Amino acid sequence: MDLREDSSEGRFAGYVEGLVSVLGHADRAKPLRDYCVGLLMPCERKSVEPMAALTAPERTAAQHQSLLHFVGEGRWSDEKVLSKVRELVLPKIEAHGPVEAWIIDDTGFPKKGTHSVGVARQYCGQVGKQDNCQVGVSLSLANHHASLPVAWQLYLPKDWAEDGERRGKAGVPQEIDFQTKPEIALEQVCRACEAGLPRGVALMDPAYGNDARLRLGVTVLGLTYVAGIQSNCLMWRSGVAPKRGSKPPTKKGRRDEPDLMSAKELALGLPRKTWRTVRWREGSADWLCSRFARLRVQVGHRHKPRCKSGC
Repeated sequence: MDLREDSSEGRFAGYVEGLVSVLGHADRAKPLRDYCVGLLMPCERKSVEPMAALTAPERTAAQHQSLLHFVGEGRWSDEKVLSKVRELVLPKIEAHGPVEAWIIDDTGFPKKGTHSVGVARQYCGQVGKQDNCQVGVSLSLANHHASLPVAWQLYLPKDWAEDGERRGKAGVPQEIDFQTKPEIALEQVCRACEAGLPRGVALMDPAYGNDARLRLGVTVLGLTYVAGIQSNCLMWRSGVAPKRGSKPPTKKGRRDEPDLMSAKELALGLPRKTWRTVRWREGSADWLCSRFARLRVQVGHRHKPRCKSGC
């Protein structure tokens, strides 16, 4: 095998060695290398059993136990590993241009069983519907060249968080409490700001953008954001302010203020000349395009940002 520094094997070996340096114990080096190789191998399921068969076919049972212990029992710090990944990869991305976006999102992992931590029937993006899966919330830094996840946390549904016996069997740490996905995302953004990561525009789909506390928290941190919202999000139209002393709605859909309206009502009431058709890239069949209108509004909420990091 050619392990010259400029070869793909050499770059991979150097990357893994960088991760080994923060694992805290020499015995974890080989399982990490094998695990990383397994992630790159062409197997349908990226779990330790098929990965063991691919990385050590002559001693599959022993390799399975080694990888299982590394993933399930290893006391290495995921924060230190992610920090090392940033150190190794971010300069390569920035060599092609500055960071432009912070992408707040989640990823669903379909699961057949019920014992994996956080598995539940919930929306899974991979299948496009409610299904049995785990969900991981992530924050990624990106430019036009590439993106890099800098924070990642498994979402623990409320029934999991409140089930002590289930948590004990799965080894969920006691300090892990229930948090909504937007609350997890705000924590990740807070920590990224504290780490001094290069800033970009925060991007989020309606699953996160509709959360007023997250939007407010991102604003308090000094970040600009572009957020999808749901059609029932309440707001005041451009040029119309809430009455002095009035209280924005405390419950979803409540209309204490007569000039308050939903995003859908506001959009349907705009004159035709306000709208512009914009296309942004070529899709599989045709150009992707839609109609857009731009105006300033004031969102109707009374929330304050909440972040365990103190932001």
